[in-house]
Amino acid sequence: MFIDRKDELAFLESLYSSGKKEVLILYGRRRVGKTELVKRFIRAKNAIYFLADRGGLESNAKRFYLEAAGALGLPELEVRDFRKAFELIKLRAPQRLVVVIDEFSYLFLTDKNTPAVFQHVIDEILDDRFFLILSGSIIGLMEGLMEYSNPLYGRRTAQLKLKPLNFFHVRKYFKDAPIETVLRIYSVTGGVPMYFRLFKGRDFEGELLKLAFSPTSILYEEPEFILREELGDVHRYYLILEAIALGKHRISEIAQFAGIETKDMPKYVKTLTSLELVRREVPITESERSKKARYFLNDNFFTFWFRFVKPNRGKIEIGTFKMDWATFNTYVGRAFEDMAQQFLIELNRAEELPFKFTKIGRWWHKNEEIDLLALNEWEKKALLVEVKWKDLSEREAQGILKDLERKGELVGLEGWEHFYGLVAKEVKNKETLRGEGWLLWDLEDFEKLDVKAVWE
Repeated sequence: MFIDRKDELAFLESLYSSGKKEVLILYGRRRVGKTELVKRFIRAKNAIYFLADRGGLESNAKRFYLEAAGALGLPELEVRDFRKAFELIKLRAPQRLVVVIDEFSYLFLTDKNTPAVFQHVIDEILDDRFFLILSGSIIGLMEGLMEYSNPLYGRRTAQLKLKPLNFFHVRKYFKDAPIETVLRIYSVTGGVPMYFRLFKGRDFEGELLKLAFSPTSILYEEPEFILREELGDVHRYYLILEAIALGKHRISEIAQFAGIETKDMPKYVKTLTSLELVRREVPITESERSKKARYFLNDNFFTFWFRFVKPNRGKIEIGTFKMDWATFNTYVGRAFEDMAQQFLIELNRAEELPFKFTKIGRWWHKNEEIDLLALNEWEKKALLVEVKWKDLSEREAQGILKDLERKGELVGLEGWEHFYGLVAKEVKNKETLRGEGWLLWDLEDFEKLDVKAVWE
């Protein structure tokens, strides 16, 4: 089953139909579905698909040419240069030809001359028949292709950063499963197709134990595999990721846990951020330069793995591990905050909120926190929202909202119009509370949200 990417496919089709030379840089984290996307796109088209490896430019050029020879009926020659390979391909290229080089970043990991070689290919060899797609998973390297100092600067005609699917697209995939089951799956896998497609949505606890807590399961060593491939020496990165997964979000706390000098942390954090495994957040009312920054794991599966799998590997290996489902439920509650934010973004897009917000995020100051704060800085309107992964009585919900009003006075938005909301698993007597001017949503409202998704 192909995972819904209709907007991305439409974008690729628009480039294909342009009638001119196109060079697309396609990138995104591992397992996000880049290869599935391009393979679906080139289906029934004249195309060459090539998967690069770390064998160096000459070795890859040789394999690339043989792939092209088979596709276009070229003579089977020994070609060890991409420039020569493209010159020969040009002799037999049809009216429109898509050339995909997947894991392009592997080429310049092993040979820094790669961008210069492809600069020549793009400038001197390719003509209006070609649609070249350079795809890669090492985000920092792929974004580097677009920097002014890179030989490929200015050669691309488009770029596409492929992101994980959101919760509501994943919910459409598991359309026959209870929404709570899908929430739990998403809390473990995020929107990474390779991960969530492993679940059937019928017996979550049994499926999770089989998929993540068995030494022979596909997910058991997945983070180690990815980190070794991307980083080589992973020990310090492991400790940083584990620290964040365990709730240490300030740089000083992370450094202390990992045994790293605070002054040395930026280089590690920068690398993990470039891989989109870690994200930096500041309170939504602060500038990006704020010193109040906190760091969070940007990937649900890595968060889950470092929280539950890695610390228990000894017990898993000897067969004595027992899952703490109560602790896992608390973990789901934290992940639910991200899903609530996605929910509000969808409502915002559909104009179903009291105002259209321009940004949304967390807010904190000292010991006070607001789960979600959405702002429209032009209209001076603010929506403050608490998120609770539990069933709430009318009285409990009202108490949370009243406390949220108190917090609202601490944010420093004097003169702004304030709205107060609550997202929970279930809220009793929602309509009564709504009648009092509060904004209330629970999983029933999540189910009503109409997010278009196409599955084939």
